[in-house]
Amino acid sequence: MRLDKFVCKSTEFTKVEAIQSIHAGNVSVNGQICYDEAHQVHENNTVSLEDRILTPRAFRYILLHKPAGTICSNIDEHYPSVFNYVDVENTSELHIVGRLDADTTGLVLITDDGRWSFNITVPTKQCNKVYRVGLSRPIAEEMTEQFKHGLQLQGESQLTRPATLDIVTPKEVLLTITEGKFHQVKRMFSAVGNRVVSLHREKIGQIELDIAVGQWRYLTSDEVESFNR
Repeated sequence: MRLDKFVCKSTEFTKVEAIQSIHAGNVSVNGQICYDEAHQVHENNTVSLEDRILTPRAFRYILLHKPAGTICSNIDEHYPSVFNYVDVENTSELHIVGRLDADTTGLVLITDDGRWSFNITVPTKQCNKVYRVGLSRPIAEEMTEQFKHGLQLQGESQLTRPATLDIVTPKEVLLTITEGKFHQVKRMFSAVGNRVVSLHREKIGQIELDIAVGQWRYLTSDEVESFNR
């Protein structure tokens, strides 16, 4: 964790205030004053603000059922931020684990634990994300093999990783992927001559969406640990 983030997570300082305090020589790491806000702090380091040892607040792990017409951003932009639906403090410390487009609904994970979110988003960890996809045209059964072997997306040099396509109805499918390229689901169906008209994320790893639209809850300890195994 960066030193400025550690200070923010251990105090009520804003990022600007934390950096100013570090530059002023008020923060030490293992007894040595550190002027570099980007210095990496580890669990076994002792960080002090003047004479006070700092202890960071516990990490938070949140599940949100994202409504349509919202963005996965910490602030409002052209669309309102999903954080308008999450009643917690210090939202600036939190980040979205795998963003969804404004028109996409469903399961969103939110945390301030970067190491944890890495286990979910990095493709080599092969964390499954399941989407319910509405299509503009019927999809043929043989498309399941194409998705299984990988698709060539426009602008990409490599095929997509193997994906599982389960056909619910001719125009509705469940798609399971383990990566998250830009607009990936929409681009995958475009690559096979179809168009996504609705998109909803139902599951990440072992966690399924179990709350109403616009609602949120903290993850259980078992849910959190399921991504660390």
